[in-house]
Amino acid sequence: MLRLIWREGARAEAAAILRYVAERNLAAAERLEAAIHACAERLPEHPYLYRSGRVPGTREAVVHPNYILVYRVTADAVEIVNLMHARRQYP
Repeated sequence: MLRLIWREGARAEAAAILRYVAERNLAAAERLEAAIHACAERLPEHPYLYRSGRVPGTREAVVHPNYILVYRVTADAVEIVNLMHARRQYP
C-alpha cells in the first residue's frame, strides 16, 4: 500500500482553514477536519478514485462542497499538496 504524505504547505493551509472555520463555528470545523482526514486516509488504498487535477500530475478530491484536497500519486506514496477553497482561483 502507498504511504500518505502531507506536504508542509498543505498542513499549514489546512490549519489556517480550520482556524478560520472554528472562529465562526467550532462544530463545523470539527466536522470539516474529520472529513478532510477521512478522505486523506482513503487515498493510499484508492489513489485514483477522484478526478484528475487542473494541474498536470495532480488529482482533486472534493472533501466538502467548499474545500478541495489536491494530491499527487507517486510510485510509493500519495502526497497531499494543498487544501483549498473551491472558489479560489487555481492554479
